[in-house]
Amino acid sequence: MACDAAGLSKRTYRRWYKAGNIQTDKRATAVRPAPANKLTEHERQQILEVCNEARFASLPPSQIVPTLLDEGVYIASESSYYRVLKANEQSHHRGRTRQVMARSKPKAYTAKSPNEIGSWDITYCPSIVKGQFYYLYMFEDIYSRKIVGYEVYDRECGELAAQLMQRNVLREQCFNQPLVLHSDNSAPMKCLTMKAKLEELGVRASVSRPRVSNDNPYSESLFRRLKYHPKWPTKGFKSLTESREWVENFVSWYNNEHKHSKLNFGNCSPGLFDFLHL
Repeated sequence: MACDAAGLSKRTYRRWYKAGNIQTDKRATAVRPAPANKLTEHERQQILEVCNEARFASLPPSQIVPTLLDEGVYIASESSYYRVLKANEQSHHRGRTRQVMARSKPKAYTAKSPNEIGSWDITYCPSIVKGQFYYLYMFEDIYSRKIVGYEVYDRECGELAAQLMQRNVLREQCFNQPLVLHSDNSAPMKCLTMKAKLEELGVRASVSRPRVSNDNPYSESLFRRLKYHPKWPTKGFKSLTESREWVENFVSWYNNEHKHSKLNFGNCSPGLFDFLHL
């Protein structure tokens, strides 16, 4: 029990117990032998000199070590280069490229009623012509899982998204309400036209981190449901009009007939708003 309280094992206690006396705690003063392959001071200085040469000044150790090996020179491993640079406060970003920035998760919001938090995204709808796509703009209410706005265009454009967002707000009658709209980090979501429209409508924008699809899961899940629908045309749409008609039928089915597991297998009809709690 005493060993457990002191954080020692029984073997450590027996090793320190000699001639009927308890030796001092040796954990902080223990002398450990240096590794046999430890770099000498000359080798450390040599690594610094190599890394600070003009031809290597903008290259990381992952590029310096292979270059020296091609010349038949080996001083230390790549990890040793990093350790030496760090010990001498030279492990900063090397080169003219922009340093990767640490991005925190977007602020988390909780939807307690409809028209509080929305999510939107744009997905490709293939046509029968190889390389030609139609672009589906889709807005979803997080609380009710209702598709509140959708349209198919022949191009990605922030101005078209802004116009669709304005129609959504007028249709749902949530103008100047504390609405949060979440999206990914692509160009139409960040364009000045869309940002200005959101500010005009009193909507707070929330943006995902770059290349992190989990930050916008509701739209991604909705698009998966759309493209795995049994009637999804796997060979592509023949025209823009056909794609719009298909999406319109899908939205009608999704909002009125589809059973959502997170809604206790209910649908998105307005009658559910009174008792849905997520």
